Amino acid sequence: MRSTSVEEALAALQQHGGDARVLAGGQSLIPAMRYRLARPAVLVDINRVQGLDTLHEADGHLHIGATLRDARLEFTPWIAERYSLLSDVSRVVADPIVRHMGTVVGSVCHNDPSGDWTAAALAARATMTVQGQDGPRDVLIDDFLIDAFQTSVQDGELAIAMRLPTPGPRTQGSYQKIERKVGDYATCAAAVQLTLDDAGLISAAGVAITAAATTAIRVAKAEAMLIGQRPTLQLLQDAAMEASILSTPVADARGSVAYKKDMARVLVLRGLKQSLTRLNAEVTA
Repeated sequence: MRSTSVEEALAALQQHGGDARVLAGGQSLIPAMRYRLARPAVLVDINRVQGLDTLHEADGHLHIGATLRDARLEFTPWIAERYSLLSDVSRVVADPIVRHMGTVVGSVCHNDPSGDWTAAALAARATMTVQGQDGPRDVLIDDFLIDAFQTSVQDGELAIAMRLPTPGPRTQGSYQKIERKVGDYATCAAAVQLTLDDAGLISAAGVAITAAATTAIRVAKAEAMLIGQRPTLQLLQDAAMEASILSTPVADARGSVAYKKDMARVLVLRGLKQSLTRLNAEVTA
């Protein structure tokens, strides 16, 4: 069913309930259907809905609409200049073909345990806007991601946008990812975003890892360790270790549990260092 408005899409989703799935970019849903991992009776195509492909700043936030393609972020100069974390992610999601069709919001809603955008959303303190019969509701990303392939979007609802706070001039981020080959799922990946105050202390921190548990997870203890501190190598190493402690990966063809847990540490440490380098901040011994 092709919808031309949010209202049409919601009507279709409410009519068919759990038998319906939303089709935006289709880069996760179509492969899942091909392998019979998903068998929706109805697809609700939202690609013709006007106003859902937005990318703009307003009210102190970056607004990303539900049908905005990954590639828009990759090739928008002001995103590269001002949103270093998002820019990093946009260049490493799968391969260029996927990025030209895949959507940021769709990826977050798919909530693959190895998803790239979910970790970035956690580190950047995203809020999802979900619309249902009673109107829109905002959901913090921490509450939005429930478990593998599960979010707080209910049957009959549609995620219409994601919002992220506009970073200040003393905020930078980094996304670090290892994969076996281009286009493969991440063996492990880490999203970091740091803010420094005028005295050079870390005033805000976002740290998240993916492909390290059943869903992307925030490394809250690392964030708490960093805030209010002047960056030292020991501090960064200690914070990165928290990612290894928190991660619960499974062994597979991409590596053992021990290897993946150590990669969580390594990638968070790299992300912290690169964020501080981008801030021209000195890391003392």
